[in-house]
Amino acid sequence: MGQLAEQVAELIVNSKRCVVFTGAGISTESGIPDFRGEDGIWTKMDPEDFTIQRFVDRPEVRKMQWKLLSEGGLVKDVQPNAAHYAVAEMEKLGKLDCVVTQNIDNLHQMAGVPDEKVFELHGNMQYARCLGCRKRYPMAEIIARLAVEELPECEACRGILKPDAVYFGEMLPQAVLSEASRRANQCDLCIVIGSTLVVYPAALIPEYAHNAGAKIVIINIGATPMDSKAAVCIEGKAGETMSSIMQHVRAGI
Repeated sequence: MGQLAEQVAELIVNSKRCVVFTGAGISTESGIPDFRGEDGIWTKMDPEDFTIQRFVDRPEVRKMQWKLLSEGGLVKDVQPNAAHYAVAEMEKLGKLDCVVTQNIDNLHQMAGVPDEKVFELHGNMQYARCLGCRKRYPMAEIIARLAVEELPECEACRGILKPDAVYFGEMLPQAVLSEASRRANQCDLCIVIGSTLVVYPAALIPEYAHNAGAKIVIINIGATPMDSKAAVCIEGKAGETMSSIMQHVRAGI
């Protein structure tokens, strides 16, 4: 991996606008299972219970999900890993334009990437949102209310509260997707970390970067549909790989 890590470091050092695109593979090393993996969430739960229609139509589904949340079944006390800290270091060194992530775990912000530089295509499970008035609540506040409320409602309008993650059947947040797409179209380097690049429209972000002339780097365990378009592909764990790359970046700046 040494020579490939050096190549990626050189691309970072020479980059003016680097976009990092992350998927579930960057967070598995923090103990968050991949949704689609062999030990993924969908092996334990019915994906249909995470459609927006079923959530809205069935109070028993909402109760089940809030019970899981109150027991820590969907949001764990997880911490950033070496890959998250490496991306945060890129930001501190002035080498990161933004992070575009498919993840809902808030770990990029916890590692030190400023909130305004993290574009969350699938939402953030550290918050809940009212489906009526769109008021946003810290998830910890709602979890605390679950001690006395089986089915929490919005305090402002009595609307349905939902974890602020994108459910099946929901559109991605359009303002976030639009800004992420704009950044991708203007970057000169796009580093993909831990994504199979098969979930759309999120996977269009690296495509936009490539079509705009940016160099593509892919760090993932397993092949992706964009491997043939990448300047560098590294098959390996995100934390180990990014730590090695940043060692070379520090030496080159």
